[in-house]
Amino acid sequence: MENETNTQPVTPVEVVDIQFRQGQKVYYFDPAGISCKAGDHVIIDTARGAEYGICTAGNHQVHPAEVVAPLRKVIRLATEQDQKIAKANRAKEKHAFTVCLDKIREHQLDMQLVSAECAFDGSKILFFFTADERVDFRELVKDLASSFHCRIELRQIGVRDKAKMVGGLGICGRPFCCASFLDDFQPVSIKMAKTQNLSLNPTKISGTCGRLMCCLKYEQDAYEDLIRSSPKAESFVDTPDGRGTVVEVDLLRQRVKVRMEEQTDTIGIYHNSEIAVLRNGKAKKNDPPIPADLAPISGGGKRRRFQPELEETPRLLDPIKFRYSTETVAEGVEESKQAQPAQKAEQTPEGEKKPQRSRNNRRRRTDNKPKQEQPPNAEATPKKVPGEGAGEKPNKPRRRNHHRRHRPGGNSGNNAPEA
Repeated sequence: MENETNTQPVTPVEVVDIQFRQGQKVYYFDPAGISCKAGDHVIIDTARGAEYGICTAGNHQVHPAEVVAPLRKVIRLATEQDQKIAKANRAKEKHAFTVCLDKIREHQLDMQLVSAECAFDGSKILFFFTADERVDFRELVKDLASSFHCRIELRQIGVRDKAKMVGGLGICGRPFCCASFLDDFQPVSIKMAKTQNLSLNPTKISGTCGRLMCCLKYEQDAYEDLIRSSPKAESFVDTPDGRGTVVEVDLLRQRVKVRMEEQTDTIGIYHNSEIAVLRNGKAKKNDPPIPADLAPISGGGKRRRFQPELEETPRLLDPIKFRYSTETVAEGVEESKQAQPAQKAEQTPEGEKKPQRSRNNRRRRTDNKPKQEQPPNAEATPKKVPGEGAGEKPNKPRRRNHHRRHRPGGNSGNNAPEA
């Protein structure tokens, strides 16, 4: 039974499109058996009572899901008397707008009056205004009620609703979208401007109302689809000319600019279908390193590895040349090493170290220098006894090269004149 009910055809609903004023939202109404066509003036039933409207589209059928039940009905087609009443109401609205402006100046209220609407039967006048803060307009309502002798209602609206009511031309040169064909305001955020790579200058992305332009929403879905099929900035990709990093992304043309890995000064432009993404987005600390041989496009599946036997590296410096051959240098080093321990053995006695002299001790004369030992085979020379051989002169000590010479006529040492 459930399958049978689901397969039953949906019965469409017959409606007519009615608009209260030019540029306002279009509503669905039940024609109630009345045949209407575009441009007809009709009297319709609303929550405020009978109202005067214009038919924008004749009788047609729509899906039940598009209709908000219950539908209000069309009472009748407008007569000439109804058109005269509507025309008088428009004149009354202009007069009420002027009077309300004067009352606002008298009460010095911080509010901007937008428009005034009069009910079809003349029982109520509705004033729309904008204000930055909450306004106490109780005294204003009393003055307006005493002037028009009817019910007065003031309603605060936003700047977008004001632009929709007043109308105007946008920066594109066309009438406002909200005042021409937009029924409802769609939410617009600054993220849309960033996604579409637009300038974040408020004067360029804002409309006349001071809010973000409604047209930013039109292309948002298309940009989101293009972003899904395009790599992010700073991604690491492989191209037919080698691997590199993405420096710029052109979403509309589906192209990217890539800075090559081996030649950092070279930037190539490639279509998205010509590249392979090895890492999407900027590298993070925990990301594993990309293998050096991974190149699905430029390497035919894998990049060619370096082959040293086929490629020769150029010589940057000439080989070093020695002045002497290496053989003579090696022989001289070995001879010097063998001669050093032999010289140490001759100069120093066994178990003793030769005392070192400082430079000052070498320059000074030392009388307590030990005498050199005579060789054992030398003949012993008899000591001379004083008094023997008076005619012979005593042996003078041999003067050394480093001995300091005394001045002539001095009384020191053996240089003294004989008596």
